[in-house]
Amino acid sequence: MGEIISLNDLLSLRENLKKSGKTLVFTNGIFDLVHRGHLELLNKAKRLGDVLIVGINSDASVRRNKGPKRPIISQDDRAFMLANLAPVDYVVIFEEDTPYELIGQLMPDVLVKGADYSVEQIIGHDIVLGYGGKVVSIPLVHGRSSTKIINQILGKYSESEE
Repeated sequence: MGEIISLNDLLSLRENLKKSGKTLVFTNGIFDLVHRGHLELLNKAKRLGDVLIVGINSDASVRRNKGPKRPIISQDDRAFMLANLAPVDYVVIFEEDTPYELIGQLMPDVLVKGADYSVEQIIGHDIVLGYGGKVVSIPLVHGRSSTKIINQILGKYSESEE
């Protein structure tokens, strides 16, 4: 089982993990309504190193990025669910709109995102490539997204009320 960790504790832990030769993999996202696509990405990301760290947007950050009706699931619940997934070692919540500052502080060996982003579009790619790390874009599971699931739910409930 993974652990929800503060940024300060994560940075202290990072030093120890790096000293012991562990490869740190980082990915991030909102993870609102966790679905198969998320799990596929997390499993593949974990195979790229020893320790998988997942950064999630805070509720306020999600609202700024996705609008006032999101997130559906609170940051504490999203963090808890992710921390209880087999491939996830640590979950950290960030307040900024993007994980750019977090990536700069954490300095992961491998930065991972879904293939809906090219390497050049992945936030923090310049930081990670700048110190010799790897940036990996993992193929998506077609048709899987939290927004699509939310829209399907809304569509089904509005149809049943007619």
